[in-house]
Amino acid sequence: MTETTILAVYGLLVLLTLLLQVLGATRQLSMGYLMSSRDEGRSTTGMTARLERALDNSVVAMSLFAPAILILVALDRTSNASLLAANVFLIARIIYLPVYALGIPAIRTLAWLAGFAATAVLYVLAL
Repeated sequence: MTETTILAVYGLLVLLTLLLQVLGATRQLSMGYLMSSRDEGRSTTGMTARLERALDNSVVAMSLFAPAILILVALDRTSNASLLAANVFLIARIIYLPVYALGIPAIRTLAWLAGFAATAVLYVLAL
């Protein structure tokens, strides 16, 4: 896999997270509420709420990861090190999603940290 393929796979993971969160929200809040103006504030609970927080975090992670990959590709600075960092990021984020959804905090934090560190490495490699 290339760094851009890893970026695309991560995009699909974020889409999957969104789909799972919406399905859970539909069960908890009803389709009618979700299609409304949502003036009456309601919130989800349990796994669906954790999926919502995981989705928010995944979008932030994407907003940091994608530019690093695109900079490396644009500058033609991809290398074995950037491919390794991108793979570490993807594996960490794949672990992060179910661990967060299941409410396992310590492993979630370690997965987040691994993905964050891999992203930082990508920016250093881009310099």
